[in-house]
Amino acid sequence: MREHLDSRLAARVAELRVARGWSLDDLAGRAGVSRSTLSRLERAEISPTASLLGRICAAYGWTMSRLLAEVEGEAEPPAVVRAADQQVWRDQASGFTRRSVSPPHPGLRAELIEGVLGPDADIAYDAPPVAGLEQHVWVLDGVLEFTDEGTRHLLAAGDCLRLRLRGATRLRNPGPGPVRYAVFVALP
Repeated sequence: MREHLDSRLAARVAELRVARGWSLDDLAGRAGVSRSTLSRLERAEISPTASLLGRICAAYGWTMSRLLAEVEGEAEPPAVVRAADQQVWRDQASGFTRRSVSPPHPGLRAELIEGVLGPDADIAYDAPPVAGLEQHVWVLDGVLEFTDEGTRHLLAAGDCLRLRLRGATRLRNPGPGPVRYAVFVALP
């Protein structure tokens, strides 16, 4: 199943690039990713990391959720999304698991995501996919170090961080166990 998702994701990334009339070099320059990495991704030779998808989504001005929803799901999401039907994506390289609790939809401006980072997992994003994207990060279990444009926030279970994303961010689990958190995302 993972291979099927990776191949659909690869095809969608290529479709978006071609639809904009961009070459691989154009996308590489906009995303800050090497041309060879993008080429290998579009041929489904590599599984994308969360950081790589973040860079590509930022180049398109899309959220990662929107890209993954197009690849994973239905044209019209149901009003109730049962736990067994929630889409889960794993970045094996970083130790990040992402569950789309309430999938995005073109007619809606918000969504809810559950994230789990394994011990010592570390994900850095150079820029938000959409400038001014509003996030509420609520730690459910464990400890999360969230850095926003150089400001470090150490969040424990029950803590909630509200912010608008405008620059680089980093999520890190200082360990020793996993950290589980919910992210409410609202488009500007």
